[in-house]
Amino acid sequence: MNVMSNLILIGPMGAGKTTNGKWLARQLGKTFIDMDAYIEQKTGTGITHIFELEGEAGFRQREAAALAEIIFPSEVEGAAPLFNSTVTQAVGTIVDEWTDFEALATVDIMPSKTCLIYGAPGTGKTRLALWMARRLDLPVVLVKLDGLVSSFLGTTARNIGNLFAFANRYRCVLLLDEFDAIAKVRDDPQEVGEIKRVVNALLQNLDVRQNIGLTIGITNHPKLLDSAVWRRFEVQLEIPKPDFEVRKAIAAMFMPPVTAPDSHLRLIAWFTEGSTGAEIEALVRTYKKATTVREDDRRGLLDTLRQFATLNAARSQSERRTLLFDDPANLFRAMRDDPILAFSMADIGEIAGRDKSTVSRQLGRQAMLIATEI
Repeated sequence: MNVMSNLILIGPMGAGKTTNGKWLARQLGKTFIDMDAYIEQKTGTGITHIFELEGEAGFRQREAAALAEIIFPSEVEGAAPLFNSTVTQAVGTIVDEWTDFEALATVDIMPSKTCLIYGAPGTGKTRLALWMARRLDLPVVLVKLDGLVSSFLGTTARNIGNLFAFANRYRCVLLLDEFDAIAKVRDDPQEVGEIKRVVNALLQNLDVRQNIGLTIGITNHPKLLDSAVWRRFEVQLEIPKPDFEVRKAIAAMFMPPVTAPDSHLRLIAWFTEGSTGAEIEALVRTYKKATTVREDDRRGLLDTLRQFATLNAARSQSERRTLLFDDPANLFRAMRDDPILAFSMADIGEIAGRDKSTVSRQLGRQAMLIATEI
Protein backbone atom coordinates (compact mmCIF):
# COMPACT_ATOMS: atom_id res chain seq x y z
CA MET A 1 0.00 0.00 0.00
CA ASN A 2 1.33 3.43 -0.94
CA VAL A 3 1.18 5.94 1.90
CA MET A 4 0.93 9.54 0.69
CA SER A 5 3.30 11.90 2.46
CA ASN A 6 1.20 14.97 1.65
CA LEU A 7 -2.34 15.86 0.58
CA ILE A 8 -3.26 18.99 -1.37
CA LEU A 9 -6.88 20.16 -1.39
CA ILE A 10 -7.94 22.23 -4.41
CA GLY A 11 -11.28 23.92 -5.03
CA PRO A 12 -13.16 27.22 -5.40
CA MET A 13 -13.60 29.71 -2.57
CA GLY A 14 -16.05 28.59 0.10
CA ALA A 15 -15.88 24.90 -0.91
CA GLY A 16 -14.65 23.84 2.54
CA LYS A 17 -10.93 23.32 1.87
CA THR A 18 -9.83 24.86 5.17
CA THR A 19 -12.47 23.10 7.30
CA ASN A 20 -11.86 19.69 5.71
CA GLY A 21 -8.11 20.20 5.62
CA LYS A 22 -7.90 20.87 9.34
CA TRP A 23 -10.07 17.81 10.07
CA LEU A 24 -7.94 15.59 7.82
CA ALA A 25 -4.75 16.90 9.41
CA ARG A 26 -6.04 15.94 12.87
CA GLN A 27 -7.07 12.47 11.70
CA LEU A 28 -3.77 11.78 9.89
CA GLY A 29 -1.47 13.41 12.41
CA LYS A 30 -0.30 15.93 9.81
CA THR A 31 0.41 19.65 9.88
CA PHE A 32 -2.25 21.75 8.16
CA ILE A 33 -1.03 24.61 5.97
CA ASP A 34 -3.43 27.12 4.45
CA MET A 35 -1.63 28.17 1.25
CA ASP A 36 -3.20 31.63 1.20
CA ALA A 37 -2.21 32.21 4.84
CA TYR A 38 1.29 30.86 4.12
CA ILE A 39 1.75 33.28 1.20
CA GLU A 40 0.43 36.17 3.29
CA GLN A 41 2.91 35.29 6.04
CA LYS A 42 5.80 35.11 3.58
CA THR A 43 4.93 38.35 1.78
CA GLY A 44 3.66 40.35 4.73
CA THR A 45 0.59 41.46 2.81
CA GLY A 46 -2.90 40.17 2.01
CA ILE A 47 -4.01 38.11 -0.99
CA THR A 48 -6.26 40.91 -2.21
CA HIS A 49 -3.33 43.32 -2.23
CA ILE A 50 -1.16 40.81 -4.15
CA PHE A 51 -3.89 40.51 -6.81
CA GLU A 52 -4.11 44.31 -7.06
CA LEU A 53 -0.34 44.71 -7.48
CA GLU A 54 0.62 41.62 -9.49
CA GLY A 55 -2.62 40.25 -10.91
CA GLU A 56 -3.60 36.58 -10.94
CA ALA A 57 -0.45 35.60 -12.88
CA GLY A 58 1.77 37.02 -10.14
CA PHE A 59 -0.23 35.31 -7.42
CA ARG A 60 -0.05 31.94 -9.24
CA GLN A 61 3.74 32.26 -9.46
CA ARG A 62 3.83 32.79 -5.72
CA GLU A 63 1.69 29.65 -5.29
CA ALA A 64 4.13 27.63 -7.41
CA ALA A 65 7.06 28.98 -5.40
CA ALA A 66 5.29 28.00 -2.17
CA LEU A 67 5.02 24.42 -3.42
CA ALA A 68 8.78 24.35 -3.97
CA GLU A 69 11.51 24.00 -1.37
CA ILE A 70 14.55 26.24 -1.65
CA ILE A 71 17.76 24.56 -0.49
CA PHE A 72 20.99 26.55 -0.28
CA PRO A 73 24.47 25.00 -0.74
CA SER A 74 25.34 25.44 2.95
CA GLU A 75 22.35 23.25 3.89
CA VAL A 76 23.56 20.25 1.83
CA GLU A 77 25.82 17.59 3.34
CA GLY A 78 29.35 18.03 2.03
CA ALA A 79 30.34 14.36 1.80
CA ALA A 80 30.11 12.92 -1.70
CA PRO A 81 27.53 10.15 -2.15
CA LEU A 82 28.98 6.67 -2.60
CA PHE A 83 28.65 4.91 -5.96
CA ASN A 84 30.74 2.57 -8.06
CA SER A 85 33.67 4.05 -9.97
CA THR A 86 31.77 4.27 -13.28
CA VAL A 87 28.94 6.36 -11.84
CA THR A 88 31.35 8.48 -9.78
CA GLN A 89 33.39 9.27 -12.88
CA ALA A 90 30.27 10.14 -14.90
CA VAL A 91 29.00 12.49 -12.20
CA GLY A 92 32.42 14.11 -11.95
CA THR A 93 32.30 14.82 -15.69
CA ILE A 94 28.95 16.65 -15.36
CA VAL A 95 30.24 18.78 -12.48
CA ASP A 96 33.51 19.52 -14.29
CA GLU A 97 31.59 20.74 -17.34
CA TRP A 98 29.90 23.41 -15.25
CA THR A 99 32.97 24.40 -13.26
CA ASP A 100 34.94 24.73 -16.54
CA PHE A 101 32.14 26.64 -18.24
CA GLU A 102 34.49 29.29 -19.68
CA ALA A 103 36.90 26.71 -21.08
CA LEU A 104 34.06 24.99 -22.93
CA ALA A 105 32.86 28.32 -24.29
CA THR A 106 36.20 28.83 -26.06
CA VAL A 107 35.40 25.83 -28.28
CA ASP A 108 31.74 26.81 -28.64
CA ILE A 109 30.42 24.00 -26.41
CA MET A 110 27.91 24.35 -23.59
CA PRO A 111 27.74 22.13 -20.49
CA SER A 112 24.88 19.66 -20.23
CA LYS A 113 21.77 21.60 -19.19
CA THR A 114 19.45 18.67 -18.45
CA CYS A 115 20.06 15.50 -16.46
CA LEU A 116 17.64 12.65 -15.73
CA ILE A 117 18.62 10.48 -12.76
CA TYR A 118 16.75 7.20 -12.39
CA GLY A 119 16.99 4.01 -10.38
CA ALA A 120 15.38 2.05 -7.56
CA PRO A 121 14.06 3.90 -4.49
CA GLY A 122 16.75 4.46 -1.86
CA THR A 123 19.75 4.43 -4.21
CA GLY A 124 20.70 8.04 -3.45
CA LYS A 125 19.31 9.92 -6.47
CA THR A 126 18.07 13.00 -4.60
CA ARG A 127 21.18 13.10 -2.42
CA LEU A 128 23.32 13.01 -5.56
CA ALA A 129 21.42 15.88 -7.20
CA LEU A 130 21.75 18.03 -4.07
CA TRP A 131 25.46 17.26 -3.81
CA MET A 132 25.97 18.26 -7.46
CA ALA A 133 24.28 21.59 -6.75
CA ARG A 134 26.52 22.10 -3.72
CA ARG A 135 29.61 21.45 -5.84
CA LEU A 136 28.35 24.08 -8.29
CA ASP A 137 27.58 26.44 -5.38
CA LEU A 138 24.02 26.89 -6.62
CA PRO A 139 20.76 26.90 -4.63
CA VAL A 140 18.20 24.22 -5.44
CA VAL A 141 14.54 24.74 -6.23
CA LEU A 142 13.24 21.31 -5.20
CA VAL A 143 9.75 20.37 -6.35
CA LYS A 144 7.88 17.10 -5.94
CA LEU A 145 5.89 17.13 -9.15
CA ASP A 146 3.03 15.10 -7.72
CA GLY A 147 2.29 18.20 -5.64
CA LEU A 148 1.55 20.17 -8.83
CA VAL A 149 -1.07 17.74 -10.10
CA SER A 150 -4.66 19.03 -10.01
CA SER A 151 -7.95 17.34 -10.86
CA PHE A 152 -9.12 20.56 -12.56
CA LEU A 153 -8.56 20.71 -16.32
CA GLY A 154 -5.70 23.01 -17.25
CA THR A 155 -4.59 23.69 -13.68
CA THR A 156 -1.66 21.23 -13.69
CA ALA A 157 -0.23 22.71 -16.89
CA ARG A 158 -0.60 26.20 -15.41
CA ASN A 159 1.16 25.09 -12.22
CA ILE A 160 4.07 23.78 -14.29
CA GLY A 161 4.33 27.07 -16.17
CA ASN A 162 4.28 29.06 -12.93
CA LEU A 163 6.96 26.85 -11.40
CA PHE A 164 9.33 27.23 -14.35
CA ALA A 165 8.66 30.97 -14.50
CA PHE A 166 9.67 31.22 -10.84
CA ALA A 167 12.85 29.09 -11.25
CA ASN A 168 13.91 30.88 -14.42
CA ARG A 169 14.15 34.16 -12.54
CA TYR A 170 17.12 32.87 -10.52
CA ARG A 171 20.51 31.26 -11.03
CA CYS A 172 19.70 27.87 -9.56
CA VAL A 173 19.34 24.13 -10.12
CA LEU A 174 15.74 23.13 -10.75
CA LEU A 175 15.25 19.69 -9.21
CA LEU A 176 12.09 17.88 -10.31
CA ASP A 177 11.43 14.94 -7.99
CA GLU A 178 8.73 12.29 -8.65
CA PHE A 179 9.21 13.20 -12.32
CA ASP A 180 7.00 10.37 -13.57
CA ALA A 181 3.97 11.99 -11.86
CA ILE A 182 3.73 14.41 -14.78
CA ALA A 183 6.01 13.18 -17.59
CA LYS A 184 3.88 10.14 -18.39
CA VAL A 185 3.43 8.35 -21.71
CA ARG A 186 0.65 10.02 -23.72
CA ASP A 187 -0.90 6.93 -25.33
CA ASP A 188 -3.62 6.04 -22.79
CA PRO A 189 -6.82 5.47 -24.83
CA GLN A 190 -8.99 6.31 -21.79
CA GLU A 191 -7.32 9.68 -21.30
CA VAL A 192 -9.35 12.76 -22.28
CA GLY A 193 -6.39 14.92 -23.32
CA GLU A 194 -5.23 16.33 -19.99
CA ILE A 195 -2.07 14.20 -19.86
CA LYS A 196 -1.16 15.37 -23.36
CA ARG A 197 -1.61 19.00 -22.32
CA VAL A 198 0.46 18.48 -19.17
CA VAL A 199 3.32 16.70 -20.94
CA ASN A 200 3.32 19.27 -23.75
CA ALA A 201 3.51 22.08 -21.17
CA LEU A 202 6.41 20.28 -19.48
CA LEU A 203 8.26 19.82 -22.79
CA GLN A 204 7.80 23.46 -23.76
CA ASN A 205 9.10 24.68 -20.41
CA LEU A 206 12.08 22.31 -20.52
CA ASP A 207 12.96 23.67 -23.97
CA VAL A 208 12.86 27.26 -22.73
CA ARG A 209 14.88 26.50 -19.61
CA GLN A 210 17.67 24.82 -21.62
CA ASN A 211 19.01 28.31 -22.33
CA ILE A 212 18.80 29.39 -18.69
CA GLY A 213 20.07 26.82 -16.18
CA LEU A 214 20.55 23.22 -15.07
CA THR A 215 17.46 21.06 -14.68
CA ILE A 216 17.58 17.64 -12.98
CA GLY A 217 14.70 15.17 -13.10
CA ILE A 218 14.45 12.21 -10.71
CA THR A 219 12.28 9.12 -11.10
CA ASN A 220 11.94 5.62 -9.70
CA HIS A 221 9.85 4.58 -12.72
CA PRO A 222 11.69 5.33 -15.98
CA LYS A 223 9.40 3.06 -18.02
CA LEU A 224 6.47 5.40 -17.33
CA LEU A 225 8.15 8.38 -19.00
CA ASP A 226 7.08 9.66 -22.40
CA SER A 227 9.68 9.09 -25.14
CA ALA A 228 9.71 12.82 -25.98
CA VAL A 229 10.63 13.55 -22.36
CA TRP A 230 13.62 11.22 -22.58
CA ARG A 231 14.88 13.13 -25.61
CA ARG A 232 14.88 16.40 -23.67
CA PHE A 233 17.59 15.13 -21.30
CA GLU A 234 21.17 15.31 -22.52
CA VAL A 235 22.36 13.16 -19.61
CA GLN A 236 20.43 10.02 -18.63
CA LEU A 237 22.11 8.60 -15.55
CA GLU A 238 21.05 5.29 -14.03
CA ILE A 239 21.98 4.75 -10.39
CA PRO A 240 22.46 1.01 -9.79
CA LYS A 241 22.22 -0.77 -6.50
CA PRO A 242 25.63 -0.79 -4.78
CA ASP A 243 28.17 -3.57 -5.25
CA PHE A 244 30.02 -5.23 -2.35
CA GLU A 245 32.74 -2.61 -1.91
CA VAL A 246 30.26 0.27 -2.10
CA ARG A 247 27.93 -1.48 0.37
CA LYS A 248 30.82 -1.83 2.78
CA ALA A 249 31.75 1.84 2.33
CA ILE A 250 28.13 2.89 2.94
CA ALA A 251 28.00 0.83 6.14
CA ALA A 252 31.25 2.45 7.29
CA MET A 253 29.93 5.94 6.45
CA PHE A 254 26.82 5.53 8.62
CA MET A 255 28.55 3.66 11.45
CA PRO A 256 30.07 6.56 13.52
CA PRO A 257 30.23 7.20 16.37
CA VAL A 258 30.13 3.42 16.84
CA THR A 259 33.35 1.66 15.81
CA ALA A 260 32.78 -1.64 14.03
CA PRO A 261 35.47 -4.21 13.18
CA ASP A 262 36.26 -4.63 9.49
CA SER A 263 34.86 -8.17 9.63
CA HIS A 264 31.48 -6.78 10.75
CA LEU A 265 31.42 -4.26 7.91
CA ARG A 266 32.26 -7.01 5.42
CA LEU A 267 29.52 -9.30 6.72
CA ILE A 268 26.96 -6.47 6.58
CA ALA A 269 28.01 -5.78 2.98
CA TRP A 270 27.81 -9.48 2.12
CA PHE A 271 24.40 -9.94 3.71
CA THR A 272 22.91 -6.84 2.01
CA GLU A 273 23.53 -7.96 -1.56
CA GLY A 274 20.78 -6.43 -3.72
CA SER A 275 19.96 -3.79 -1.09
CA THR A 276 19.95 -0.03 -1.57
CA GLY A 277 21.95 2.52 0.38
CA ALA A 278 18.85 3.47 2.36
CA GLU A 279 18.30 -0.16 3.40
CA ILE A 280 21.95 -0.52 4.44
CA GLU A 281 21.62 2.65 6.51
CA ALA A 282 18.56 1.14 8.23
CA LEU A 283 20.52 -2.04 9.04
CA VAL A 284 23.43 0.00 10.43
CA ARG A 285 21.03 1.91 12.70
CA THR A 286 19.73 -1.42 14.02
CA TYR A 287 23.33 -2.61 14.57
CA LYS A 288 24.26 0.57 16.43
CA LYS A 289 21.25 0.22 18.73
CA ALA A 290 22.13 -3.41 19.46
CA THR A 291 25.82 -2.76 20.17
CA THR A 292 24.97 0.19 22.40
CA VAL A 293 22.46 -1.81 24.46
CA ARG A 294 24.45 -5.07 24.44
CA GLU A 295 28.01 -3.80 24.31
CA ASP A 296 29.53 -7.00 25.73
CA ASP A 297 27.46 -9.42 23.62
CA ARG A 298 29.76 -10.55 20.79
CA ARG A 299 26.85 -12.33 19.09
CA GLY A 300 25.14 -8.97 18.54
CA LEU A 301 25.87 -8.81 14.80
CA LEU A 302 24.26 -12.16 13.95
CA ASP A 303 21.29 -11.32 16.17
CA THR A 304 20.97 -7.97 14.43
CA LEU A 305 21.11 -9.58 10.99
CA ARG A 306 18.42 -12.08 11.98
CA GLN A 307 16.24 -9.28 13.32
CA PHE A 308 16.70 -7.25 10.15
CA ALA A 309 16.01 -10.30 7.95
CA THR A 310 12.80 -11.00 9.85
CA LEU A 311 11.51 -7.44 9.56
CA ASN A 312 12.71 -6.95 5.96
CA ALA A 313 12.17 -10.37 4.40
CA ALA A 314 11.40 -9.04 0.92
CA ARG A 315 14.56 -6.90 0.92
CA SER A 316 16.96 -9.65 2.01
CA GLN A 317 18.71 -12.01 -0.37
CA SER A 318 16.79 -15.26 0.19
CA GLU A 319 19.75 -17.68 0.23
CA ARG A 320 21.71 -15.63 2.75
CA ARG A 321 18.62 -14.98 4.85
CA THR A 322 18.06 -18.75 5.05
CA LEU A 323 21.65 -19.31 6.22
CA LEU A 324 21.09 -17.03 9.21
CA PHE A 325 18.34 -19.31 10.55
CA ASP A 326 19.92 -22.61 9.47
CA ASP A 327 22.43 -24.83 11.25
CA PRO A 328 25.25 -22.47 12.35
CA ALA A 329 27.78 -24.74 10.65
CA ASN A 330 26.19 -23.98 7.25
CA LEU A 331 26.57 -20.25 7.88
CA PHE A 332 30.15 -20.70 9.09
CA ARG A 333 31.03 -22.70 5.98
CA ALA A 334 29.53 -20.02 3.71
CA MET A 335 31.48 -17.31 5.55
CA ARG A 336 34.68 -19.31 5.15
CA ASP A 337 34.24 -20.46 1.55
CA ASP A 338 32.68 -17.39 -0.04
CA PRO A 339 35.42 -15.84 -2.23
CA ILE A 340 34.39 -12.30 -1.30
CA LEU A 341 34.37 -12.86 2.47
CA ALA A 342 37.01 -15.60 2.85
CA PHE A 343 36.72 -15.33 6.64
CA SER A 344 39.30 -17.03 8.82
CA MET A 345 38.27 -19.22 11.73
CA ALA A 346 39.22 -16.34 14.02
CA ASP A 347 36.93 -13.96 12.11
CA ILE A 348 34.00 -16.38 12.32
CA GLY A 349 34.65 -17.02 16.01
CA GLU A 350 34.73 -13.29 16.79
CA ILE A 351 31.41 -12.70 15.01
CA ALA A 352 29.73 -15.81 16.45
CA GLY A 353 31.05 -15.32 19.99
CA ARG A 354 32.95 -18.63 19.95
CA ASP A 355 36.62 -19.54 19.91
CA LYS A 356 38.08 -20.69 16.60
CA SER A 357 38.62 -24.27 17.79
CA THR A 358 34.86 -24.58 18.49
CA VAL A 359 34.09 -23.23 15.03
CA SER A 360 36.57 -25.68 13.51
CA ARG A 361 35.00 -28.63 15.36
CA GLN A 362 31.50 -27.66 14.18
CA LEU A 363 32.66 -27.44 10.59
CA GLY A 364 34.49 -30.74 10.96
CA ARG A 365 31.41 -32.53 12.35
CA GLN A 366 29.29 -31.20 9.50
CA ALA A 367 31.86 -32.37 6.96
CA MET A 368 31.78 -35.86 8.51
CA LEU A 369 27.96 -35.92 8.36
CA ILE A 370 28.01 -34.94 4.70
CA ALA A 371 30.58 -37.63 3.95
CA THR A 372 28.49 -40.25 5.79
CA GLU A 373 25.37 -39.31 3.82
CA ILE A 374 27.27 -39.66 0.55
